[in-house]
Amino acid sequence: MQISAQERTAARPARFTIGTRTWSIVRLVGALAILAAVTHQLIVTVGNALEATTPYGSHIPTVVANFLSFFTIESNVASAIVLIVAAIWGLRVAGGPSEADPVEPRGLAILLACVSTYMIVTGIVYNLLLRGIELPQGSTVAWANEMMHVVGPLLLLADVLLAPRRRCLGWGVLGIVAAFPIVWAVYTLIRANLVISPRTGKTGWYPYPFLDPSLVPGGYLGVSGYIVGIAVAILTVGAGVIWLSRRRGR
Repeated sequence: MQISAQERTAARPARFTIGTRTWSIVRLVGALAILAAVTHQLIVTVGNALEATTPYGSHIPTVVANFLSFFTIESNVASAIVLIVAAIWGLRVAGGPSEADPVEPRGLAILLACVSTYMIVTGIVYNLLLRGIELPQGSTVAWANEMMHVVGPLLLLADVLLAPRRRCLGWGVLGIVAAFPIVWAVYTLIRANLVISPRTGKTGWYPYPFLDPSLVPGGYLGVSGYIVGIAVAILTVGAGVIWLSRRRGR
């Protein structure tokens, strides 16, 4: 006896579709909260610059460029954008016929793997190395700081573990995941010697103290050690994200 496509759709448990819609809403709300946190911190940072009494401290283009050069900021903004795209896709799929039970597009799956890795590593590095240390971004907004360094990373971890319709990714994606952090590290070290710090008025601005050779024992050799350690963390977390996609995805 043959079963029609309509009967197969009706017999399919509703939990999968409901889960897609629900998680899409979670993604959307989380993305908006992340963007609100980044925006609030940017407003405070620029406000501090406007009140500065020195030419270098009040140079808004440099202050904004420095703000956008934090790996945390870039990871949060990227994750928010990708989560919004994923939420829109999920809501469209959940609101339409689900006969094919589609998994997320490959491009979206790769982007989710990238931002999930970056956000999880951001949470780990901040809470192990940077919590309690003042960073060169002006006054820190407490709730925004926790959103970007704790809640956001936990949301992306939950996305890896719980999100429906995940795609199985190949191990070659790990190279894509690693590409942006490498570019960011090179950019940061080159740019540092070209920028006047708004705080000190001296050449040399580093977003994180473990990248500043004048602060790290051993100079650039010590900085290299930190970079290698973080690279290992990124590769390890990225491999874990891909492994989970292979376990959960289709």
